[in-house]
Amino acid sequence: MADRLEFMFATGIECSYPTIDHGQWRMDELEAIGHYRNWQRDLALVGEIGLRYLRYGPPYYRIHLGPGRYDWSFTDEVLPAMRNAGLVPIMDLCHFGVPAWLGNFQNPALPCYFAEYAGAFARRYPWVRLYTPVNEMYVTAKMSALDGARNEQLRSDAAFARAAIHVARANVLAIPQIRAARPDAVFITSESSEYFPPCCPDPQIVAIASFENQRRFVPLDLLYAHPVRPDVFRMLQSGGMTREEYEWFMNQDAGKECILGVDYYRWNERLVDAQGRPESLGELFGWFVITKQYYDRYQRPLMHTETNIQDSAHAPAWLWRQWHNVELMQCGGVPVVGFTWYSLHDQVDWDTGLTRLRGVVNPVGLFDLNREARPVAEAYRDLVRMFRDHVSIAPHHWLSPCGDEHAAHRESAGDGG
Repeated sequence: MADRLEFMFATGIECSYPTIDHGQWRMDELEAIGHYRNWQRDLALVGEIGLRYLRYGPPYYRIHLGPGRYDWSFTDEVLPAMRNAGLVPIMDLCHFGVPAWLGNFQNPALPCYFAEYAGAFARRYPWVRLYTPVNEMYVTAKMSALDGARNEQLRSDAAFARAAIHVARANVLAIPQIRAARPDAVFITSESSEYFPPCCPDPQIVAIASFENQRRFVPLDLLYAHPVRPDVFRMLQSGGMTREEYEWFMNQDAGKECILGVDYYRWNERLVDAQGRPESLGELFGWFVITKQYYDRYQRPLMHTETNIQDSAHAPAWLWRQWHNVELMQCGGVPVVGFTWYSLHDQVDWDTGLTRLRGVVNPVGLFDLNREARPVAEAYRDLVRMFRDHVSIAPHHWLSPCGDEHAAHRESAGDGG
């Protein structure tokens, strides 16, 4: 293994595809931003910023047509081109939605079928090494089954628990399927950083905040085999978890060698008000403080896997503020292995969390939807130039560079079928 690991400066292409209005509409962000038509130009834009690493999510709902049935036509075009361009994908296999035939995140069959898909994907593209099996598991479960916003559109602790159990199990089962095709695969478990401070010392408000601050960890606790609090376990039981299933999670080691990806946006901090309702707080503590809570709990190498701001004029300042949070974390001896501006392009309807079909363009990208650079693109290019050769990463026995030293493995494996 090389003595020095490459720090992963990355961007991503927003790829969400949840359903809304009780399944009447599929919010396909790749369609909304024009990626299906402009994917060749989009791949070129990544290199123009001076980046190699790209968080990329093929449309799961379009590919997995049924048990054992796949349509690889889109990925068979895009992924070889990505490889030929020297880009390193962080492959995002499930991003807030599932194929129509699987229904939604309440389906207990989802984990096994998703693991089947993950294994088939890895066999077809064995040169891919970096994976995020299920993006933002907590947010997936919360928006679908607690907030009633997307997919199953339910609003209960029991529904949230079922969704959280299913996405965590899907992640756990996918990892060995991928490793069977790519034994040195690295998993970056991207999750939203969340924090719920209480507004006042009222015991009831403090208790609500305390529970929410445990709920945010549930999918990661199951993936990383971290014991949950008794009240959290009772919530999981309300969603159908048995003691035997809980012990299965606590005794598996799929998440043992993973990078903990932690996303941060201004809305991630929510004050629990005097009525017990979480209200958006804006940026108070920031990525460093909240992510340190996640690191202390799980003790995994970190990556800042998503950030942006809705105000394009202030985006360069936000970029540097997030970067300085990463530097501060590293100065404290915490291993941070990557940083991401998300996303490459502006997004559509994310100001409402993809809950309403309005066609509103949110100016959060390095490039607008005409593929013209925004000021943050030049700021990120400068940041990468300045720091690319000056960021050190403490080696890990299981994490080696994702460079040409793996070419022999990739060529011997072939491109699968």
